[in-house]
Amino acid sequence: MTASTHTAPILIDAARKLSAEVDAMRFSAPVTHVYNPLDYAWEVHRRYLERYGEGRKRVVFVGMNPGPFGMAQIGVPFGEIASARDWLELEGPVGQPRETNPKRPVEGFACTRSEVSGQRLWGLFRERFGTPEAFFAEHFVANYCPLMFFEGGRNLTPDKLLAAEQRPLLAACDIHLRTLIDALQPEWVIGIGNWAEKRAMEALSGAAGIKFGRVLHPSPASPAANRGWAEAATKQLVELGVWPDQAPDGAQWM
Repeated sequence: MTASTHTAPILIDAARKLSAEVDAMRFSAPVTHVYNPLDYAWEVHRRYLERYGEGRKRVVFVGMNPGPFGMAQIGVPFGEIASARDWLELEGPVGQPRETNPKRPVEGFACTRSEVSGQRLWGLFRERFGTPEAFFAEHFVANYCPLMFFEGGRNLTPDKLLAAEQRPLLAACDIHLRTLIDALQPEWVIGIGNWAEKRAMEALSGAAGIKFGRVLHPSPASPAANRGWAEAATKQLVELGVWPDQAPDGAQWM
């Protein structure tokens, strides 16, 4: 297949389908609340896909699922507010989840908490490439699962769900990821963290010509990430051969 340059409409349609499918799913204890930012923050997510999802991408980064102060607030993968607003130049209205967790309110772009993972991820790309246009010319960032789960005020990652509830969720997310990769035709799929890499490899096991890798997850819960995530991730990408060991014109390497 030769990738079309008009990939954004494919990604938008796929995201709509995924949103509708996962929105109909129900989850039992220990899950107390489920957020679907592809629903209540759809306008911002759509603008992200429209602006940055066009054309073939050499590298697709795949994260796990939304964070409470990032994508859960504004619908942008790893969407730390300042990075999404000031660097990606995204804006738009944000509604409310079907049932709001009082311990994790959705405030959209008014959220004052910083999503550290997103600050680190987009901060690295900003340092490396300078402009979003330079980064997205060959790269894209997506989350494998669009839902955020809570156990009270605590984040609950998808791998902690009951097996019977995981299966249909993972099946829907696998289909979506295959559609995204089929449209973008990357050379590399890079998991942000071990779980995301594993899910991508399983979902895309039949795809030809794709190389897989991973970078350390930038979460502040990771002691290794707190010791210099940008340097560690850059070293991993250079060693894989995803990035050259010299900066592109106009950019700076750490």
